[in-house]
Amino acid sequence: MCGRYSLVSELSQLQAEFDFEFSAELTPRYNIAPGQDVLAIGYNNGRRIGSYLRWGLVPFWAKEEKIGYKLINARMESLEEKPSFKHAFQKRRCLIICDGYYEWKKTKSEKQPFRFVMKDRRPFAMAGLFEVWKKADGTKPLATCTIITTEANASTEDIHDRMPVILKQEDYDYWMNPKNSNINELKQLLVPYSAEAMVKYEVSTLVNSPKNEGEELAIPFNSQ
Repeated sequence: MCGRYSLVSELSQLQAEFDFEFSAELTPRYNIAPGQDVLAIGYNNGRRIGSYLRWGLVPFWAKEEKIGYKLINARMESLEEKPSFKHAFQKRRCLIICDGYYEWKKTKSEKQPFRFVMKDRRPFAMAGLFEVWKKADGTKPLATCTIITTEANASTEDIHDRMPVILKQEDYDYWMNPKNSNINELKQLLVPYSAEAMVKYEVSTLVNSPKNEGEELAIPFNSQ
């Protein structure tokens, strides 16, 4: 699964990398957690538009928004069948922007967190789905998202058996465009990312609590 990640790159760098429009402010975050607002990019009439979505998908048919805490990730193997995801998979796909994510390795005494980044330290896009949930009281609709996971690559498998789907740059527009409805072609994009392009390192257990924030969470453990 993917349950925590970071986005500390400057907005100008992200816009140069992903070529999207975004008018809000962006605060560096080292410990993004489920239930919080995250930066996502969607597709609108050929334009890439950035917006904030709450992490934890609330399907349009849900009776209560708290279901979102159970739907922070979506397994790529069951996207077509699971009611929570199948409609969004068909037409509501997005990029969730990140520059490092965390995963935990079980040891005899504790869970040791690791941070996964690109070798060149560039930000990357995780495959996501989004929904807009209309509240019964008629107040502002809630926009939410989930991160799709796939089998672990060679860099990840000794830590966890799953990893987020990281998309290639050339696949961004195809993934986001709601006119693309060939399920088999879409699923071909949801594969483990190249292990050779990634590195991982141990970080402080401070990241274990979503209450903690700051640069020290991303520093290699042996450098602290």
